[in-house]
Amino acid sequence: MAGLDLKDLRKNYGTVEVIKGVDLSIDHGEFVVFVGPSGCGKSTLLRMIAGLEEITGGELWIGDRLCNTVEPRDRGIAMVFQNYALYPHMTVYDNVGFGLKLAKTPKAERDRRIREAARILQMEHLLQRKPSQLSGGQRQRVAIGRAIVRQPEVFLFDEPLSNLDAALRVETRMEIAKLHQDLGTTMVYVTHDQVEAMTLADKIVVLDRGVVQQVGSPIELYQRPANLFVAGFIGSPKMNLLPATVDAVEGDIVRVSSRDLAATAIRARSDGLKKGDSITLGVRPHALVPNQNGNVVGQVALVERLGNETNVSVRLPGGTPLMVVLDGDRALRLGESIILGFDPAQALLFDQSGVAREPL
Repeated sequence: MAGLDLKDLRKNYGTVEVIKGVDLSIDHGEFVVFVGPSGCGKSTLLRMIAGLEEITGGELWIGDRLCNTVEPRDRGIAMVFQNYALYPHMTVYDNVGFGLKLAKTPKAERDRRIREAARILQMEHLLQRKPSQLSGGQRQRVAIGRAIVRQPEVFLFDEPLSNLDAALRVETRMEIAKLHQDLGTTMVYVTHDQVEAMTLADKIVVLDRGVVQQVGSPIELYQRPANLFVAGFIGSPKMNLLPATVDAVEGDIVRVSSRDLAATAIRARSDGLKKGDSITLGVRPHALVPNQNGNVVGQVALVERLGNETNVSVRLPGGTPLMVVLDGDRALRLGESIILGFDPAQALLFDQSGVAREPL
């Protein structure tokens, strides 16, 4: 088992800089998720760790070895791809053990590892089937089993659930979480799905355009996003971001308002802020509740009744969209007026540069 250290890691394609100086430490046994929108560089970064992309600059350490120029097969890693890449003419048993066969692993040891991986992934009954006889989720388990038998120091997953339907994604996600629990191996996982990131990760790395925006635990990123990008990306539905103006700064109290927001006092780091500054107020959809004395007034534009909760899209006077998540089933009418309030302690402020003003 090994950790990873990325030191000022860079990747260029000609004059285009794709990974822009990533510094990151991953402890051994951690489950770390790279997350971000398409094109942010997360898969490129994973492929650099795997040795499938050359490193332009910086250092990649796996355990105590500098691995910039080490061949992929010698890095002690195993990778699970979005595409299962199974051999259609081979049985599950032979697919799982193919890498061991190439490595000339003794037959008895090969058999032991294959059957142990099958036990861990609960697919002993599938060993004599061909890939065409398997569901998508079962094929993904075979691909994971092929990685397990290599007994790697680091597992790499590149969007392994994106080809599965919703129910299978949930099931396979739970299997991967259990696999990490059972093996205790370092795992690095790439996804664009922030729900996967929130449920699987010990630590999330949020990337945008080749730059790390924030690193932290799922709850830390949800409650204390470092900037507007993270605030808008982490959370489902995403955080509401309301443009506002600073009315007054009184010590650690910042008073803000806008056409969409009645005067509201927020406790936050206020250094450098002054009256008249543009600012953004962030509030989670779950933090908004109907309140006749609330500070946000709008009209109901869309209602999604999900049984255990109701999603409400609200049209505000200034045109800013607002999403509200209410507990239980609410029979709201389109076009009706709705007054909403929130606890100021659950709101965040972001300055003109998009950086969060730490709440106090």
